[in-house]
Amino acid sequence: MFNKVENNNLVGTYDNEDVFVDAIRSIKQNGIAIKNVFTPYPIHEVFHELEISTRFSYLAFIYGVSGTVGTFGFLYWTSVINFPIRIGGKPHLSLSFIVIMFVMTILVGIILSVVSFFVRQQLFPGKEPVLAHSGNTDDKFSLVIEVKDSASIDEVNEITSKLRKSGAIEVVAKKNIGKN
Repeated sequence: MFNKVENNNLVGTYDNEDVFVDAIRSIKQNGIAIKNVFTPYPIHEVFHELEISTRFSYLAFIYGVSGTVGTFGFLYWTSVINFPIRIGGKPHLSLSFIVIMFVMTILVGIILSVVSFFVRQQLFPGKEPVLAHSGNTDDKFSLVIEVKDSASIDEVNEITSKLRKSGAIEVVAKKNIGKN
């Protein structure tokens, strides 16, 4: 197939955070769809520009509430129902539960949130990392644009020139860079 694209992603790499965020804005204004971004640390402007939202905070809240309810149920069962001991006139159900419930809420919420994150991102020992550029774990920022199979070489060259104009220090074509 003459005049067809062999690789399905264009990766623009940037070395400055401000230039990277401005590049996202300019690429979006040009009507080019951004598939993914890779950064060494979270950048809140990127979430805002790409209109990315998460429901993870709701999940963490549910984990915290379940930790509170589970801890209270366990403490109530052990102190009031199963083995009630009255010491010095102290009631079976006392405020001493509050500190334990607070700590267990945090513990259960954190542990289940971390497990959920690892399951959702399919992270496990031995998994090959998905990176657009080897410097993404150090100091480089990458912008991935998916190129349609029907795109011509001229369209790819146009996108490449727009990436270079936006401040990319390197633009490469790569295959199969994941959406996660």
